[in-house]
Amino acid sequence: MKRRTFMMSAAGAAAGLALAPRMSFAAKDTIDWYTGSDTNILDFWTNTVKPAFEAAHAGIKLNLVDAGDNAGILAIADRAIAAKQTGTDPQADYFEHSDPLLPAGAIDAGIYVNMAKAGLSNYSKVNPLAIESEYSLPYRGSQVLLAYDTTKLKPADAPKTWDQLVAWIKANPGQFVYNRPDKGGSGGNFVRRAIHQANGLDPKAFKVDNYTQEFADEALGKGWKLLTEIAPHLYDKGAYSSGNTQSLQLLSQGVVTMIPVWSDQVLQAIDQGVLPAETGLVQLQDLALCGNFSRAIVLDNGVNRDAALKLADFILSEEMQGAILTELGGFPGVSWDHVSEDLRKKFADIIPQSIPTFPSGKWEAAINDGWYRHVAPNVDRKA
Repeated sequence: MKRRTFMMSAAGAAAGLALAPRMSFAAKDTIDWYTGSDTNILDFWTNTVKPAFEAAHAGIKLNLVDAGDNAGILAIADRAIAAKQTGTDPQADYFEHSDPLLPAGAIDAGIYVNMAKAGLSNYSKVNPLAIESEYSLPYRGSQVLLAYDTTKLKPADAPKTWDQLVAWIKANPGQFVYNRPDKGGSGGNFVRRAIHQANGLDPKAFKVDNYTQEFADEALGKGWKLLTEIAPHLYDKGAYSSGNTQSLQLLSQGVVTMIPVWSDQVLQAIDQGVLPAETGLVQLQDLALCGNFSRAIVLDNGVNRDAALKLADFILSEEMQGAILTELGGFPGVSWDHVSEDLRKKFADIIPQSIPTFPSGKWEAAINDGWYRHVAPNVDRKA
């Protein structure tokens, strides 16, 4: 499920720049790095990763390029497949965030490095919950958490299971809100957590290729029942915020006591003073709310493949994984025991015991449509 949208004209322009020929000043050992992520990711790499990496690897430079969006990345990957066939330079070495299964046939074409076999000294530190393919490197994550006002709710009393959360919502009417599932991932993944709860706490029950109307009606219907049950106890007796940002605003203004939030957004909000430093964060321990990882890819036929692998190893270092937490507000891609002890203590309440996901495609459409019809029939989905 997409957390943010992009203006197509801007994305198209950026993708066009990404496909431009390599400039004459590009030199050997200059890693051509591309991202389709938001500007905060590009800023993090520009201001934090690039200077640290170049200082640690004399003679290697990073050329950071905004590909606009995922479509821009896929266009460059298509170019790499063509370059593989002709033995020419794909003019790309590293994708900051991409899916190794895309474009179709990329792995079979041999354009992506098998990261598990690449000899990275830090690969064994990768969180096994994050690994989906040997051809990509999960280096940062984001997961939905619960954020709350510790002046109203003591950390010792914060709910740590779904049943405790529902009990708290009912005992504190009007103090919890989540956004409509089609308006932002924090509310969307709260809805998915209800669906998981109603279906045996088994995220693996939902797959991209097992969607049928009959199964969806049955499985999602159980989730609608749970969400309908708590609806009268929500903010304003059943109101829903318009997105991730409005939920944060309601919490910062003291209108509500608790909300579901994206981990990176809330950590940045606290760091920037948008939310007070005493804002509490907690993750459900019976089954965490959904999240996912951003996965880096190294192009096997890139001219600077070996240098790009050094970068991939570097981003897994304790220094960089700590910076992902403290400067970017993301989750580490490595297991938490490879994060500094100080940071483990600081973020103890949000370290997940699981990182569930939920398929998109037909499932996403069914969830959005079903929520409006069965949970919030009085809410105008176009508003």
